[in-house]
Amino acid sequence: MARRNRGWIQRAVICGALLAAAALSLPAQQAAAAPHDPPSQPLPQLLTQLQTLYLQTEQATEAFNKAKEAAAKQRATAVLLDKQLADQRVAVAEARDQIGMLARRQYQDGGVSPYLNLLVGDDPQQLFSQKHLLQRAAGSEADILEQLKTGEARIAVLNAGAQTALGQAQLLQTQQGAAKVQVEEHLKRVETIIAGLTGVQLDELQKLEEQGINQAQSDFLDSKALGAGSRTPSEAGNRAVGYAFLQLSKPYVWGAEGPDAYDCSGLTSQAWLHAGKAIPRTSQEQWAQLPKVPLSLLRPGDLVVYFPGATHVAIYIGDGLVIQAPRPGSVVKVSPIAANPILGAVRPDSAQGPMKNYVPPAVPKADARTPIDGGSDQGNNVG
Repeated sequence: MARRNRGWIQRAVICGALLAAAALSLPAQQAAAAPHDPPSQPLPQLLTQLQTLYLQTEQATEAFNKAKEAAAKQRATAVLLDKQLADQRVAVAEARDQIGMLARRQYQDGGVSPYLNLLVGDDPQQLFSQKHLLQRAAGSEADILEQLKTGEARIAVLNAGAQTALGQAQLLQTQQGAAKVQVEEHLKRVETIIAGLTGVQLDELQKLEEQGINQAQSDFLDSKALGAGSRTPSEAGNRAVGYAFLQLSKPYVWGAEGPDAYDCSGLTSQAWLHAGKAIPRTSQEQWAQLPKVPLSLLRPGDLVVYFPGATHVAIYIGDGLVIQAPRPGSVVKVSPIAANPILGAVRPDSAQGPMKNYVPPAVPKADARTPIDGGSDQGNNVG
């Protein structure tokens, strides 16, 4: 166990920054951290500090994801508005051509509209029979003028909208860059702390994590918060769970959404996308936009959201377990549902009933119930 614990810490140091860099196509800079003197603070305080740093990393990651998605939407809006603007300019040009044609015709008729000639003609019967033509002609000219007026106003609106969308995209890109810097800073602090620990201290730190999560999971299950009995997923929920199982052991990379690596909401959003339902990209948006479901009614496929700020999310697989992409240096794994402070749960397909003939997927038994911290490299890790 001690050997495995040190393996996690080493992967956190090596993978944390490098995988984050890979997610943003940054040059990998693998610099070995210089050893530091053992920390003067007690290990429980050190554990709290590390967990806080990982929480802050996840918060910055979700801020990065949100800004990235919003910027993409704004750029798409700008492209759409630019196309509409081009189409509107063509329509205005055509209206101007028609007005020019009417002006030339009036000039060729000696400055008098042929319809006016009809009005002053000597034949009343002809005037009566051509009345509908006069009305149609007058309406046509008025329509063209109105189209021109409306079209020119529309051009101004579309142009302003496109400029606003581009400005918003640039602002969001700046926010995205700031979030990226925050993630990197938090990971560097984690590396610095871990690099200063001895092997014995690393083992003791891991034991503290295990004890805390063991107690949290035991308390949660004893509370009967999950209700009595097991529940069956919907057809789509079953597909989402199946997809999540196929991603086990793939690395956590912040900002990633597959197919080779994931962050927490990248995993849940892709699981449901492959189940046939698109859901929001970030954990905060999933919590805010998807229908809430009581924990007592939780079924496989539902999403469990963690922390007051909804900065972490996992997919429930039944029997008090979730599949999650925990944090840098870790991999997609099966974990106890109480591995993090639970905020609540949401159900992407709340209108769908349970499927028939459900067969729960087999959870590999080796580490199926090994406790984890708020995202540590334990839990079920096959492969």
